[in-house]
This record gives sequence, structure tokens and C-alpha cells, in this order.
Amino acid sequence: MKTLEVTAKTVEEALEEGIKELGVKKNNVRVEIINEPSQGLLKFLSSKNAKIKLTVLKEPEEYVKEFLEKLLHIIQLNGKVIVERENDGDLHFNISGKDLGLLIGKRGNTLNALQYLLNVILHRQFALIEGRVIVDIENYREKRKITLEQLAKNLASKVMRTKKEVVLEPMTPQERRIIHIALKNNKHVVTYSHGDDPHRKVIISPR
Repeated sequence: MKTLEVTAKTVEEALEEGIKELGVKKNNVRVEIINEPSQGLLKFLSSKNAKIKLTVLKEPEEYVKEFLEKLLHIIQLNGKVIVERENDGDLHFNISGKDLGLLIGKRGNTLNALQYLLNVILHRQFALIEGRVIVDIENYREKRKITLEQLAKNLASKVMRTKKEVVLEPMTPQERRIIHIALKNNKHVVTYSHGDDPHRKVIISPR
């Protein structure tokens, strides 16, 4: 667990300074008062500042995993949340189980909405974190990746044939990246993204 000792004039000031430095919310720290502030004798001698120790209760990975487990319980779905270790700085989770199609939705829309929500929650709870939450269900995203790669090639052929650009449906940053990479070496088309998340789209144009 991450800990931090902070000294300030008052306990309250030390707490505010500490949670700001840790980049977490107050409800995610345990506070231990090491020294209470005190005034010097007759105000002529030096006073003593407050000193506290803060301990982060839940790290980002643990926080998100617990949130997902509670969500599955609330909507009465039997699933196991598995933490997948990656070296890209993101937090990867895969949910395994039966009858989880409800959480995937049409073309992964529900899954993408869940991932978007988790990222909002993560960055509100952990202000200093730079990575993202990546959520998958029964390896759906790998299957979706294959589908998108084939879609990109088919649409590129259409653009080459008609000489007109094609605008795809809104996609997550992950899915847009799949399209861009799939057509990166195509000498006849160029891809770029337009709009703001979560409505940002990939456009395929003649080069």
C-alpha cells in the first residue's frame, strides 16, 4: 500500500496537501495522526505542526476490479473478473463467464460504454494516473479486431473503386487504431479521425 507522511499547521491542511500529492479522494485513504498541532508556551516558544500518515486503501487496479465485481452482482450476472498483466501502462481486465452478451451489446456498444464509464471513474478517483482501463469479455475484442481489419480492407477497396471517401461509425480509440494500422501500408488510401469522443469516427479517403 502506498503511504505518505505530511506535516502542516493543522491536520486538515495536512490532509488536503496529502491527498493532492497522492492524487486520490479522501474516501480512499486511511489517516493516522502522528502529532497534533500545539501552540508554544505563552506564544513565545515555537509551536509544533501537525503530522499525519496517509495510507491509500485501494490502488487503481483493485478499485476497478471491485467495481466490476459489484456491477456483476447488481445486474445478477455470473462472471469472473480477471486482471491481465500488460506492460503498456493501461489497466486490462477480462470478464469470463456464461450469458454475458448483455454486457457486450450490439457491436460491443454496451462494452464500450462500460469501458468509457470506468475510465471516467478511474480518473476522478486517481487524478494522477495516466493509463486507461481496457475491458474485454470472453475475448470479444480479439474477435472484433479481426472483423474490423476485414472491414477496413473491404472499405478501402470500395474507396479505391469509387474514388470517394467513406465515413465509419463512431468507434473507441482502440477500434480506430485497428483501422488505421490495418490500412497504414495501403498506398491508395489514407485514414484520419474526425469529431470528439465518444462520437469520433474514422474516415477513409483516396490518397
